[in-house]
Amino acid sequence: MGTEKTTDRRVARTRSTLHHALITLILRKGYEAITVEDICNEANIGRSTFYAHFTSKDDLKRSGLDDHLRAMLVERQRHALAAPGELKDRSLGFVLGMFEHAREHIDLYRALAGGRGGTIVLGSIREILCDLVRAELAANKDRKLPDVVPNELIVQFVVGAFLSVLIWWLDGGAKLPPQQVDQIFRRLATEGVPSA
Repeated sequence: MGTEKTTDRRVARTRSTLHHALITLILRKGYEAITVEDICNEANIGRSTFYAHFTSKDDLKRSGLDDHLRAMLVERQRHALAAPGELKDRSLGFVLGMFEHAREHIDLYRALAGGRGGTIVLGSIREILCDLVRAELAANKDRKLPDVVPNELIVQFVVGAFLSVLIWWLDGGAKLPPQQVDQIFRRLATEGVPSA
């Protein structure tokens, strides 16, 4: 049992070192210019060690999002759904966490914007968010929705709108506080656009 824990710690430490090296390099020279060799040099590990954990730099980036971002957003959603109060006030509880994460890492998001790096990040974030919205819909089966609206349409609508707002907000310098953008988005997503 002690050996297994030591191995798990070593694996976690190596993976963390590789993630840190990738982020450092993205901020220094942009995602497109980075090679696996650059990551290995920055992390001070061999290529064989890199390939024992990841298949490519894209795999490394996806893993970072999936391991860390997904866990944080799932926890935010779980906490929000377990809280007392109206369902509409607790819905999409992961949204604030995503806005806060994006603002905390705005330089990284900007460095990844555009190009293949941005496409991979947005694809991974889209997948995570779709899973969260699907889970929320499954958890709230008693919610009355018209039968003619497929759940997957709702998922794509909410996630597409969220990503558009997130990109707009980041492109504008994230000037509005995350809490305010969260409230506006969740109100629009749960109540609809107010009539003029």
